[in-house]
Amino acid sequence: MPPEKQRRLTPAGKRVLDTASELFYREGLHAIGVEGIAQAAGVTKKTLYDCFGSKDDLIAAYLRNRDERWRSWLTGFVDRQGGAPSEKLLSTFDALAQWQQKENARGCAFVNALAELPDTANPGRAVIAEQKTWMLEYLTALASEASLPAPATVARRLFLLQEGALAAHGTGVPGDAMEFAKSTAAALVDTAHRIPDSGEGR
Repeated sequence: MPPEKQRRLTPAGKRVLDTASELFYREGLHAIGVEGIAQAAGVTKKTLYDCFGSKDDLIAAYLRNRDERWRSWLTGFVDRQGGAPSEKLLSTFDALAQWQQKENARGCAFVNALAELPDTANPGRAVIAEQKTWMLEYLTALASEASLPAPATVARRLFLLQEGALAAHGTGVPGDAMEFAKSTAAALVDTAHRIPDSGEGR
């Protein structure tokens, strides 16, 4: 479902999206059907389909809504932290740690969804790719603001640290994954001027 349509949701459509978002994340995309979602939201299946068209479009709407909430949380958190640009870059790890406690008990919603969406044509796959691309671009922008050499290279390395920590959080091993990832990132940023550029354009 396009974002502009999502913003025009009726109260019933909003209730469906809120209910589906909770159930999809907690139970998994395939464990819950449209009938269960409609019943939990207190609407008919017809209302659900009228609002979203299909289950796949509802999944995409769920992922897009979660992405919008995450972007707002992250950018707001980083802006509130203030400090030097390099401190803002590292504060993204603190934002992730707090988001994990608040919203990500089962790990990254986008990675979880990707594992359940093998069809590359599924609309949810595009939302997942957009979310990860945006995160990498945001880290690159922060690295540029910090005047780090090869900011895109630094951002890719920090991005992979964060993705690894998110996956580790889902398993609980190690228990301090995000804290360790942040300390590793801090050392990387401190020595960024000695990191060879692996190709900014790649």
